[in-house]
Amino acid sequence: MSKKAFIITGKLVQDHEFIYPFYRLKEEGFEVDTFVEEKSIVLGYFGTKIPPNKNDKILGIGEYKIDDYSLIIIPGGVKCMEHLRLQTSLIKDIEKFNSKGKLIAAICSGTMMLISANIINNKKVTGYYAWKKDIENAGGIFVDEPCVIDSNIVTSPHYKFNGEWMKGVIQTYNEMYK
Repeated sequence: MSKKAFIITGKLVQDHEFIYPFYRLKEEGFEVDTFVEEKSIVLGYFGTKIPPNKNDKILGIGEYKIDDYSLIIIPGGVKCMEHLRLQTSLIKDIEKFNSKGKLIAAICSGTMMLISANIINNKKVTGYYAWKKDIENAGGIFVDEPCVIDSNIVTSPHYKFNGEWMKGVIQTYNEMYK
């Protein structure tokens, strides 16, 4: 399988949580596609263009095949997640991706997508601290660490841990797809 990653995002994403993994994965040789709910360049919470270049591939609902990707990245941003969690087909695709044992990485409020996809039961995960009870109510085991790896799911609570999170994502990818 080629190194292809899929970032799920939309307007008001937390800029740091999109930009850092976007370029870090490219640095690792990944082809990176972006799902944007609005199917156009949008602005992150702090005004960053998402994705940053007009030539970056933007996909909408039904324009991607989960079998083409080995990694999904889900950055946070509370307002962004409020919209994305309403996309039933997107939630089902995260469930399918997980059922195939593929790598899923979420940071901060992105963990809410994992809750909506009902894939964290009995899994050690982290997310933004305000979501601790939500994680536990979904059957997850909340761990207060910069990066938590449980099987095919890699999570982090905050963009201040982008480095630790992406180190864990790349390490897990390399172990899964040797």
